Amino acid sequence: MARIVVKFGGTSVATVERIRHAARHIKREVDAGNEVAVVVSAMSGKTNELVGWVNEASKFHDAREYDAVVASGEQVTAGLMAIVLADMGIESRSFAGWQVPIRTDDAHGAARIAEIDPSELDKRMKSGWVPVITGFQGVAPSGRVTTLGRGGSDTSAVAVAAAVGADRCDIYTDVDGVYTTDPRIVSRARRLSKIAFEEMLEMASLGAKVLMIRSVEMAMAHKVRLVVRSSFEDPDAPQIGPDGLPGVPGTLVCDEDEIMEKQIVSGITLARGEAKITLRGVKDKPGVAAAVFGALADQSIVVDMIVQNIADDGASTDITFTVPDSEYDKAVNAIEGARSAVDFRHLTGSRGGAKISVVGVGMRSHAGVASTMFRAMADRGINIQLITTSEIKTSVLIDDEYAELAVRTLHTYYGLDMKDA
Repeated sequence: MARIVVKFGGTSVATVERIRHAARHIKREVDAGNEVAVVVSAMSGKTNELVGWVNEASKFHDAREYDAVVASGEQVTAGLMAIVLADMGIESRSFAGWQVPIRTDDAHGAARIAEIDPSELDKRMKSGWVPVITGFQGVAPSGRVTTLGRGGSDTSAVAVAAAVGADRCDIYTDVDGVYTTDPRIVSRARRLSKIAFEEMLEMASLGAKVLMIRSVEMAMAHKVRLVVRSSFEDPDAPQIGPDGLPGVPGTLVCDEDEIMEKQIVSGITLARGEAKITLRGVKDKPGVAAAVFGALADQSIVVDMIVQNIADDGASTDITFTVPDSEYDKAVNAIEGARSAVDFRHLTGSRGGAKISVVGVGMRSHAGVASTMFRAMADRGINIQLITTSEIKTSVLIDDEYAELAVRTLHTYYGLDMKDA
C-alpha cells in the first residue's frame, strides 16, 4: 500500500465527463489499496473567465476580493469530483484551502504557503476516505482566502504531498511525461523515464511547460517524488512504465541519486520572445551593475542572460542582457531613466531572439558538451549572439528564424533521437 497525492490540471477536469474519467484513475489507485488525496485545478478556461469578470467589475479592485472570486473555480471542481467519486462508491469529501487548512502569507494573488496542518487529511486517508482539495488557494493569517498565483495548483499538490508524507505525487496533465524536447518540433523526441529535480528545474525555467518552477522547487526541497503522466490514458489499461515493464506510466522526477545511468544531456529547451539590450561604453566603476539591474528590478522586469565585456583600456565595459520581448520598451525606458547613475555611451537592442539550452546533470563530469553545441551551430550556419552557462546547463541566444533548426540539430548531435522512430 502506498500513500499518493494525485493532481489534475484544468484540461483534465474541463467537463463533468472528464472529471468522471479522472475519477476512474483515482478509483484504480483506491482499488489497489492505496491511500489517496486529490488536488484539483479549476475547469479549463474558468479562472480566466473569473479574472475577466473581476476586471470588468473594476480595474482598481481590492486584491482580497479578487482572491475571493478567483478561488471559486477550484471549489466547483473539488465539489464535482467528490460527488462523482461518491457516485462510484468511494467515500470522499471536498476541502477548500481554508478547511485543510493550507496556511499562507497575506500576499493576495501571489501568496506563498507557510504550512499545512495534515491532521484532518491524515485521518480521512487512514479511514479510506479520499479528500479532494482545492489547488491554487489557502488562507491568510487574517482568515481571508488567498490564491497562490501562476502554477499554484501544482505547488498545492506538492505541498500537500510533503505534509501527509506521500510516497509520490502524480501530476496528471495533457501530456504523458517529460520529453527530451518539444515533440511538436522534433518528432523523434523521447519520453524520459526519470529526470533529476535539478534538470527539471532548469528545463521548467528555460521554457519547458510541463511543470511549474515553484512546484519543482518545493518538490526538490522536501524530496517529494513527482510523476508526470497523462490523464487521458485509459484508467483500466494495465499500468506499464516507460521501460515497458509493469509500473507507473510517465516520467519520474526524483533525486539525482535515484538515477543510476545519468545522461550527459537530458533535454533541449527553447524559449522564444527574447529581447537583447546592450549598453556600450559603460564607465567601469563599482556599483554600475547594481545601478543597471536595480533600475530594472524597480520596474519588476525579469532579466535573464547577462554578459559583460571589459574594454582593453580597462576604463569602460559593455553590458548585454536579455529581457522578455514584451518588456523591451519598459526596460529601455528604465535604463534611460537611470542614465545619470549608469553613465553609458549609447544603447542598442533588438527583439525576436530565441534562447536554446542543453540541460543535463551528466554535464558536471563530462568535458566537451559546450563545444559540441557550438560546433553543431556552426555546421548549420547559425550565429550565436550570447552564451551563458551553469553547472548543468549551457544556453545560447540566436535569431528566432533558426530556433527550430537548432533544436532539431542539437537533439541529434547529443544522441537524444528516439531510435525506432
